[in-house]
Amino acid sequence: LVARGEPLYRQHCASCHGARLEGQPDWQSRNERGRLPAPPHDDSGHTWHHDDEVLFEVTKYGIARHAPAGYESDMPGFGEAMNDADIVATLAYIKSHWSATVHAKRAAAGMN
Repeated sequence: LVARGEPLYRQHCASCHGARLEGQPDWQSRNERGRLPAPPHDDSGHTWHHDDEVLFEVTKYGIARHAPAGYESDMPGFGEAMNDADIVATLAYIKSHWSATVHAKRAAAGMN
């Protein structure tokens, strides 16, 4: 699953979230358009704080389902570019880069 997800991540996600999942510089500060840059998907970001359902839905549909009304983001939905199995594989690739500490925190919170 992870091996299947790696090229999908590189094709659909790396241009914003980084080839090493590092995110965009200064990702916690709004840019000139008032939007937050793409966060890292490694341990230093907040991706791992979200449960699997939220991660799947944000990837498939974009951020709107889980953001406050009127929130603007550059995160598109990939539901037309990737099928559900592709999204699951891409998320597996991202998760494979999280530390044992992050996985333990997710497990303790019932997210794994």
